[in-house]
Amino acid sequence: MLAINTQLRIRGSSISVEFRGGINLRVDVNPDDPINSVRFRIVGFRMSAELPSSEGGTGGTITIEQSDIDVDEKSLFRLVQRFPPKYEVIYVLKFTMEIKHRDASSSNSKPLILITKDPMKLIGTITQFPPRGGLFQLQNPVDLIDFENPIGTVATLEKFPVKMEGL
Repeated sequence: MLAINTQLRIRGSSISVEFRGGINLRVDVNPDDPINSVRFRIVGFRMSAELPSSEGGTGGTITIEQSDIDVDEKSLFRLVQRFPPKYEVIYVLKFTMEIKHRDASSSNSKPLILITKDPMKLIGTITQFPPRGGLFQLQNPVDLIDFENPIGTVATLEKFPVKMEGL
C-alpha cells in the first residue's frame, strides 16, 4: 500500500505525508450475498510516514496500525459488473495513530497516541484481485481523538489516496 499526498490536519496545522505499508486479509463467506461477494476480516494493517521537518523542527514519524482484532467483518468485496469484470472493495478499519517527533534536545519526548473516533472506510473499484494499481479513497474524513483524553478531535485524516499493488 502506498498513500502519496495524504492530507492530515493535526491541531489546526495541515501537513502532507507519504504513507507506506500493507494490509493482510482473511476471506469469509458473505451470508447476505454468497454468489457475488465475500467479507474480509482485516488481520493486519500497518503504514508509516516521515513527518516533514519544519523551521526549528526535526521531523519525526507517524505510524498507523490496526487497533484491535477485526471480529465483526464489515469489509466487503463484491462484483458490481460481470463483463468486463469490475469489483467494489470496502475496507472498514479502526486504527491507532502514533506521532513521534524527533527532538534533538530530549530523548524522552513522549509520542502522541490517537485513535479513530469512527472506523475508516476506504473504497475502491478494481478489475482484479489482488488489486494491481487499484486506487482507494476515504468515504469520509477520519477524526482522531487522544487515547488518554478522548474529548474533542485532535487530528483529522482528510485525504488518504491509497494505491494497492497486490502480493
